[in-house]
Amino acid sequence: MTQGVAEPKPLTYADGNPQDRIQFFDAKLILKPDFFGSPRGFKQFSDLVAEAVGNVKGIRYDAFDLSALRPRIREVMFLDTADFRLYNNSFILRRRTLYQDGFPIADPEVVFKFRNPDMALAASVDVRPQIAGPYRVKFKSEALPLKDQAGGFRILYSHNCIAPMSSIHEPDRTSLQTIARVLPPVAGLIGGSEARVELVNSTLVEEVLMDLGKIDFGKGITTKANISLWRSLGDHHVMCGEFAYQARFDRREDVHELVKQRVEELFIKLQLIATGWLYLGTTKTGLVYRLKGNPPQAHE
Repeated sequence: MTQGVAEPKPLTYADGNPQDRIQFFDAKLILKPDFFGSPRGFKQFSDLVAEAVGNVKGIRYDAFDLSALRPRIREVMFLDTADFRLYNNSFILRRRTLYQDGFPIADPEVVFKFRNPDMALAASVDVRPQIAGPYRVKFKSEALPLKDQAGGFRILYSHNCIAPMSSIHEPDRTSLQTIARVLPPVAGLIGGSEARVELVNSTLVEEVLMDLGKIDFGKGITTKANISLWRSLGDHHVMCGEFAYQARFDRREDVHELVKQRVEELFIKLQLIATGWLYLGTTKTGLVYRLKGNPPQAHE
């Protein structure tokens, strides 16, 4: 520390706890639904990942034998006010349930997140719920392609809280008054006479998640790559696929510059190789909100 110059005080939440730091990096490519009429699409895209990795020095891709794997199935339910007030203010509220052989195998999860391109704003939102049970917080930077062309990227900051449904001991979990009490950041968006959140666009999502392989960027950073296929329950209409990989670190400052360069180069190379697969200008959540042709004013 420079003599006579005080170090800035760390930013804190209202209870004095320091603001969360980014400890996850996600790279995401939204993919057109055309290629996912059968499991063959997963293998084809895994081959494209291998091709892209082969064009970036210092990276290794260990592809899984997809014929020996079973996809994971989750039901995803988005909840919001009738006028999409949560999403229009960068909040996302959803419930996820993991299934196997047609039956739920785990406690459903409630996922609450604030996602915005402003990192400082995302960090300032205290997503911790007012509940007695366990929960976990994840603060992530998410790389997406540019909205109108392949070969670049933009960043969204996603401040998430995940809690098992059994941690929320409330008689009516869909009541807006309950949500305002359990999730204080949204309290100012909810009027005192409002009733319940609704299923966004009356759509339940079935997520088919398949791990493709592992990517080793060197310097201790290894990620698992996967594709999640989203389709609407009932008619099984395929909305999109999403290729993603996620890396965890203790501090962003400690990630080697060479690794950062490799991550960026691979993300751009893969876009250029898989240009025909890309579904630009949206996110999976954005597609669900736009199903009825009345797009909300989101910050994504």
